[in-house]
Amino acid sequence: MITADTISRHEFIGLDTKVIDSNNSQVIGLNGTIINETKSMFTINTEKGMKIIPKSTNDWGFTIKGKNMIVKGSTITKRPFERIGAKA
Repeated sequence: MITADTISRHEFIGLDTKVIDSNNSQVIGLNGTIINETKSMFTINTEKGMKIIPKSTNDWGFTIKGKNMIVKGSTITKRPFERIGAKA
C-alpha cells in the first residue's frame, strides 16, 4: 500500500502527478499521468501531449487515497527497479 512514508519506494507509472516546484518556471503546474520512468526522467501524458521532465529539479505532487503528498525529485533519482527494492 502506498503511503506518505513509502511512496518513494513504489512504482510511479500510472500515477497522476503535478509539478509543484521547479528550477524551470515553465513546468510548474504541469500535470498528467506518468507513462514511463527512467533513472532521471518522467514521461508524462498531459492534455498537450507527452512531456519528458527531469525528476531531480522538480518537486512532484501526488494524491493517494485523497491525501496530497509532495516528493522531492532528488530523492527518487534512481532506476525504478533500484528504488523499489530499497529501504526508505
